[in-house]
Amino acid sequence: MTALGMAAVRAMESKRADRLFDDPQAQLFLDAMPGAFDQYFTSDTKSLGAMFAAHGAIRTRFFDDFLLGAGCRQVVLLAAGLDTRAFRLDWPAGVHLFELDVPDVLAFKEPVLAHHEPRCVRITVPADLRTDWPTRLIAAGFSPTTPTAWLAEGLLIYLAATEATNLLQAITEKLSPGCKLAFEHSQADQLRTRASAMPSMHDFTEMWKSDSDQDFVAWLVGHGWAPEIHKEVSYGRSGYSGQFVTAEFTQNAN
Repeated sequence: MTALGMAAVRAMESKRADRLFDDPQAQLFLDAMPGAFDQYFTSDTKSLGAMFAAHGAIRTRFFDDFLLGAGCRQVVLLAAGLDTRAFRLDWPAGVHLFELDVPDVLAFKEPVLAHHEPRCVRITVPADLRTDWPTRLIAAGFSPTTPTAWLAEGLLIYLAATEATNLLQAITEKLSPGCKLAFEHSQADQLRTRASAMPSMHDFTEMWKSDSDQDFVAWLVGHGWAPEIHKEVSYGRSGYSGQFVTAEFTQNAN
């Protein structure tokens, strides 16, 4: 449902005259599960929905730009959900894009996209990020020695502190310099505070495990990464902005 919610955001954004990106496949997921959100549409969630849509559009565009600008021929989307970047972005020749998510998500996703051609070499990897996912990733053809762009979009908020640091450690352990990473900074605190106060959002907020003040940037600095915080990213949109972290791996942590 969280992945479908982001697909809804991308579908709405794609209809705007001033859209920040175009995602023609997003609506297909909504068509495959009509009425999925009807029970969550209440009078008190309308303003929250507008905030979520604004944040989702901004973060999608930011991470689009990050991935295309990373200059990496290998891309890993952690908890990819219903992401369609393999199909909608103008990838350079030779890019291999790995999508990791739990089997149920991929089982819903693949039939919807069956008749669409990706613009890169797309590899799906069924995996739970709380288990031994690096082994599955390597078995799918991932090369640890190839500079890679890693994306953890909308993910860390669902992980407890130990789970999040274990994930970052697993990414870092065997990397070579030149790899890049991006995720959200501050865990979208405005949305988190508003949603947590709404009983109708309990199904979603009960899955949020992270501490909003957990300092992932300090962890990266101490483990061979050079991070940068991007504050108040808005692309000229009024009323909402996003904060994000990008980082480049500069030295082996071992």
